[in-house]
Amino acid sequence: MADPARTTLPLPDYDHLPIGGLESRVRSLSADEVEALLAYERSHTDRLPVTELLGSRLEQLRAGAEPTSGDPNALRPESGHGGQGGSRVTPATSPQPHSAPPHGTPDQPGQPKANRT
Repeated sequence: MADPARTTLPLPDYDHLPIGGLESRVRSLSADEVEALLAYERSHTDRLPVTELLGSRLEQLRAGAEPTSGDPNALRPESGHGGQGGSRVTPATSPQPHSAPPHGTPDQPGQPKANRT
């Protein structure tokens, strides 16, 4: 059963936002909305970096900072592009191969160090 408090949060999918995404999204929220997120966070997972971030933003708003014009429902880059998944690396964009490590590989055994006496 879904937590009713989650459905009233000012940020959709709040629980799934990485802290970097959360940091940019809270800038568009009012002090009351940040307070609601902070109360929810403290009563649920109580993650220290998140409570510090929300507390800091709340202090900024109370000191006169204005919310930005961002849209908390805007496209989320952290969710990926169209769910295609996979790596964007292709043979054309991959790094050039390098020489074998000094300890060797199965097809290129390493060479013993010369004895110094």
